[in-house]
Amino acid sequence: MVPSNLRDLAGYDPTSQFDFVVNNTRHPVLIVVEGSHDVDFLRRLTDRLRLEDESFPALTTWEQTGRVIFIPFGGGRVAAWSRRFASLRCSEFHLYDRELEPETAVRQAAVTTINRRVACRALLLSKHSLENYLHPLALYKAGGGTIGVVDDEPMSVIVARHWYLGRPHDREWETLSNRARRRMATHAKRWLNTDAVDRMTLMMLERRDPQGELISWLKAITKAVNPR
Repeated sequence: MVPSNLRDLAGYDPTSQFDFVVNNTRHPVLIVVEGSHDVDFLRRLTDRLRLEDESFPALTTWEQTGRVIFIPFGGGRVAAWSRRFASLRCSEFHLYDRELEPETAVRQAAVTTINRRVACRALLLSKHSLENYLHPLALYKAGGGTIGVVDDEPMSVIVARHWYLGRPHDREWETLSNRARRRMATHAKRWLNTDAVDRMTLMMLERRDPQGELISWLKAITKAVNPR
């Protein structure tokens, strides 16, 4: 039976049964994400959430035992990945960031294609990226200061700018070179996907994910790995 809030996922086909027919004792579940930071985020977030609710997937353990395999594809042409692993007959979960148009429409089309395949699900985030699902309190507890979390802008840039403006400086943020700003944003991105995620709680996630899109997607992975 499909969880009711899973029907709201982008591209979900309400006529299909959420029935993972693949024997997952022999075939691992493939989790396709955009980059290695997404892998860190999902591993650490589920480790935290399982302290409160064991129905969330044990991604760290399952990866170590070969029950799931993370595939960070590095961005680029999302459509090319919608059927790349079809011949393996594995259950697949794809998670894509939301970008500006026309890229969002391209990603939505890929999500729709994936959700039509047996034992495969994809989600196009309603926010810009996974980091936008972090709660400001998690950032504060991780030592990042008081930083507002938005839905549609890269949090790595927001955090990097906040840190830069919070210390003595002789140049305005906007006048820094692109290379300097990228370097600081990369550091902030690593921190967001490690230290900040480690301070998240289920209540924090529910407040940042009121529609339950990410929560439903994560619990669906549990159903794929443990179909009975």
